[in-house]
Amino acid sequence: MTMKKNILSVVAFLILSVSVFAQRDSVVPVTTAYITPLNTGLQLQDEEEEDEFVKGNPDYYKWHQAKKQIHFFVKVRKAGELRVQLQFANKWALPIRVSVGATVLKAVLPVTNKFTTLKLGKALIADTGFVQITLSVPKNTARMQASIAGILLGGTAVEQMHYNHKPRLNAASVHLKYPVADSVKTVSFYNEITVPAGFDPVHTYYMACGFARGYFGIQVNSEKERRVIFSVWDAGNEAVDRNKVGVENRVVLLAKGDSVITNDFGNEGTGGHSHLVYPWKTETTYKFLVTALTDSASQTTIYSGYFYIPEKQRWKLIASFSAPKDGKNLRGLYSFSENFVGINGQLERRALFGNQWIQNGANGQWQELTEARFSYDVTGKMGDRIDYGASVTANGAFELWHGGFKNATANYGQAFNRPALLNKPVIDFTKDADSLSLAQKDMAQINAAITARAIDTTGIVGGVYYKIVKEGSGDYVHVTDTVTVFYKGTLLKDGSIFDQTKDKPARFPLQRLIKGWQIGVPKCRVGGTIKIIIPAGIAYGMRTRSKAIPPNSVLVFEIEVVKAEPAIGK
Repeated sequence: MTMKKNILSVVAFLILSVSVFAQRDSVVPVTTAYITPLNTGLQLQDEEEEDEFVKGNPDYYKWHQAKKQIHFFVKVRKAGELRVQLQFANKWALPIRVSVGATVLKAVLPVTNKFTTLKLGKALIADTGFVQITLSVPKNTARMQASIAGILLGGTAVEQMHYNHKPRLNAASVHLKYPVADSVKTVSFYNEITVPAGFDPVHTYYMACGFARGYFGIQVNSEKERRVIFSVWDAGNEAVDRNKVGVENRVVLLAKGDSVITNDFGNEGTGGHSHLVYPWKTETTYKFLVTALTDSASQTTIYSGYFYIPEKQRWKLIASFSAPKDGKNLRGLYSFSENFVGINGQLERRALFGNQWIQNGANGQWQELTEARFSYDVTGKMGDRIDYGASVTANGAFELWHGGFKNATANYGQAFNRPALLNKPVIDFTKDADSLSLAQKDMAQINAAITARAIDTTGIVGGVYYKIVKEGSGDYVHVTDTVTVFYKGTLLKDGSIFDQTKDKPARFPLQRLIKGWQIGVPKCRVGGTIKIIIPAGIAYGMRTRSKAIPPNSVLVFEIEVVKAEPAIGK
């Protein structure tokens, strides 16, 4: 009997404990709140007073400006009463307004040198979901010097209530991963991004073409600046300081487009960074292409990022990097949207990712990607933030969103399938957005080499500099001929050989070769030898042709014409 009473007592105690716990106030620290209006950092500067977060016991926010508002967000999973209290210290009596959803509570903060708790009132929460709690003061407040540590929430509505406990104010990053069979040798990855109007707050990165060694997309850096960003990671495990990365593990910049800025990056792995300051707009679709050129012998892969500028209807090279300890094709393909600075994660981000394609290097064929799997970063995995989602739009695009404190619309690992659009990308690298500036740079490089007597020429035709090394005795070559030649190709910048014949000559139709050959070789007779210097624009341009020919390279060829066969009927 005694044992039975003891058991009943323990059960009763546990029930009472749970009940008390359920009604216990939840402390939401101010370090998880959002301050508006907000500049680019946590240090909020005014002419007379400085608002800032201060480490202390407890941590608190120095609230000195009437124009500033403090916003808390909680998710209520059970409708009911919500009691609100405020933890604060205060120098002068201060009237405040506290909105809890649709309910408005008013109070006057008394003067107190020590942190204390003030009951503000209660609100009835009729529906489950996210609730915003905002602290504000009258705009005409002459002076204020309050220190806010947090709010205490009680009542039946706090049961199973969710809120972020951590001071990091980012929205969770959200991803789309595109499954690709291991048998596919992916050498190109094409994707499109459209950002809807109103969903492009500062500190957002919409990444279109992600792969195992890098990422490529558009970013909102400030109210006045937007960028196109392409970056490739180093090999090795250094996460922070690129100065600690050995030369053998560093990616190497091979080429960049006009006006593109390049430098190092660290803190999230290390590598080579490139960006173009470009005023991209919402409601406009932007196209991205990443290519991979592998060299299994040296275990390197050249990754190049190309951005299509709709105003010019031209492709632009952003940058080309050689990645060591690789030698593999594109793999681990994904897209994401990221809130990369933790001060405005209360704002919703949204982007449409559409018309994804890959090119198989084994046969050159393009394959459309119509499946993606949703995931999120550690902020979502830890349950700090639960406002994110994905869907497929009526137009057949994958949609990602995060932030804004809305109910989640997708689960981790959830698969989404869009309809095939059959809109295969058509990419013409000869329409180079940098063609004019590149031509000017090439001419300057060639003229400098001539002035320095590094090369000599007889003349120029169609932009190709040439010199007849040996006069031939046969007919002049025609552009429609099939030619048999010995040749050696070198880079103007360093004289390195990228291609040459050896024991046997090569034979090919002249019209199938680069434009520079078609222009220069007809200046030579059969049996003769000609040297031609070809600007990048009429060579391979911004394309990554091979490991030995970086994009935007000026080429030098010495060509011996052995034979020229006229086309049939000519």
